[in-house]
Amino acid sequence: MKLAKLISTTVLVIVLGYLFWHWGFERFYVEPGYMAILTAKIGDPLPPGQILANEGQKGIRESVLGEGRHFYNPILYDHEIVPMTLIPPGKVGIVTSKVGQELPQGEFLAGEGEKGIWRKVLSPGKYRINPYGYRIDIVDAISIPIGYAGVITSLSGNSAPEGDFAGPNQKGVRKDILQPGLYFLNPREFKADVVEIGVNQVSLLGKDGGEVITKGQMVTQNAPMQELQQNVLREQKMKRFDYLKKSADLFSSRSADQPIQRGPDKAYEGRTAESQEKADLERIKKEYLQGNSMAAMGLSQFVEFPSRDGFNIRLDMTVEFELEPDQIAWIFRKYGDLPAVVDKIIMPQITSISRNKGSEYRAKDFIVGEGREKFQNDLTKALQKTLGSKNIIIHNALIRHVEVPMQILDPIQQASIAVEQDLTNKERQNTAKKLAELNTEITLIDQRREQVAEETKKIKAEIGADQEKQVATIAAEAIKRVAEIQKETRKIEADTVRIRSRADADAIKMVEGEKAAGLQLKATAFGDPVAYSMWEFASALNEDVKINILHAGEGTLWTDLEKANMGEMGGAAIIQQTREKPKK
Repeated sequence: MKLAKLISTTVLVIVLGYLFWHWGFERFYVEPGYMAILTAKIGDPLPPGQILANEGQKGIRESVLGEGRHFYNPILYDHEIVPMTLIPPGKVGIVTSKVGQELPQGEFLAGEGEKGIWRKVLSPGKYRINPYGYRIDIVDAISIPIGYAGVITSLSGNSAPEGDFAGPNQKGVRKDILQPGLYFLNPREFKADVVEIGVNQVSLLGKDGGEVITKGQMVTQNAPMQELQQNVLREQKMKRFDYLKKSADLFSSRSADQPIQRGPDKAYEGRTAESQEKADLERIKKEYLQGNSMAAMGLSQFVEFPSRDGFNIRLDMTVEFELEPDQIAWIFRKYGDLPAVVDKIIMPQITSISRNKGSEYRAKDFIVGEGREKFQNDLTKALQKTLGSKNIIIHNALIRHVEVPMQILDPIQQASIAVEQDLTNKERQNTAKKLAELNTEITLIDQRREQVAEETKKIKAEIGADQEKQVATIAAEAIKRVAEIQKETRKIEADTVRIRSRADADAIKMVEGEKAAGLQLKATAFGDPVAYSMWEFASALNEDVKINILHAGEGTLWTDLEKANMGEMGGAAIIQQTREKPKK
């Protein structure tokens, strides 16, 4: 018994000790939004090059623990609780793996189980990824603003054939473009350039240079999306500024009569030409990024050409153009971004066609409105034909100002003034003549007005008399018609009375005749008129009449009534009198 009690006590102590150790030392809790990284203190050593341990190896475990309660022996394992990786909305996570197999030669994007930058990106959300084996860079997702298209350039794979679009696993510009929206693409695998869709302008401002005006960003009510779009457009501006700086040299390409618009002279005191140019470049860049497109996209070119009669002509011109949406990728692959399209294609064609067309006109044609309008229409059609073959739509080419040498401008202006003065004098003469004709016409109008008034009175009188005649005629016709109707009515009434009287007489004759015939038939049926009369008399008697025969002997009054000559009527009277007594 003592041994059993000792064993049970020992087992109880061991169980309680284990529970105390398990819940008091091995237990730890990972809160929501965090994860736990385990480090094994025992196990097989890691092979060379391996930095994360698997099951049974010593070192930092590759797999992490999620939220909740966990039990690990602190003697065998250490744990570290760190926040989970959070990818906010509108962002993507680029994962760089420090573990895995080495990439093949020439590849820089990794797949599953390979070391390097993952081809797949992490979309917005929470992720439990071991920071000791993987680095996550959070960057903006690709956002295409409304009014723009995204041209995609693949940065990985084999180079596409010359002049072709890039296909799957090929490097180069893709044919398909991105419509406005948000895209979770790997910026290490794809580069997105936003290009304006719609009407843009190129303005050549003579001595002042020129500018390219493009559309601005459309404001949205979504603040995060608004910020993403602003970042995209800011990056677009930086790319364009770098292009302009490298290919179009903002300073050296300007002509001698186009000085750089510098700041206050004191700001340049003590600086070298190189430092001054650098300061100007930074100022232009700042203005450009703040929205002043003319600051960096100023055009040093302007339209200048000799006229057909040898005079030098300068034009201020604005050309409205549009890149065909379905050809954006082709234009971008062939020529580059919008500044490159303007610099390489649009501007050379504008200046070349303007000079070729302009040399066909005399200087006077650019001063007179009709000649300038014809030149503008010819220029627009020529630009539409030439640039249309390059998938660039030209809407209008507008001539705003023409600079003509004074030696021809002044005589033309004086001649034009003289012509205009002569036209003015002629118009004044015509005006005076028209005024006299107008006064004559006014007098004639007054006469005609009076004549019309008299004719109107005459016509009204005639119309009144004719109306009265027509009214009298209609009234007489009405009276005549009423009399005829009354006559017909009286005739109908007389016929009605005559027919009705004849019908009544015939009816009485027929009724009385039939009654007489009936009486005659009844009398004939009885065979004796007296019998028939007695029957009628008996039928008329009241049912309540009582006849009392009093026999008083022979020779009395009652028995000699017949002899008293009272006859039938006397007896009837007595009987009638007797019958009516109850009524009293």
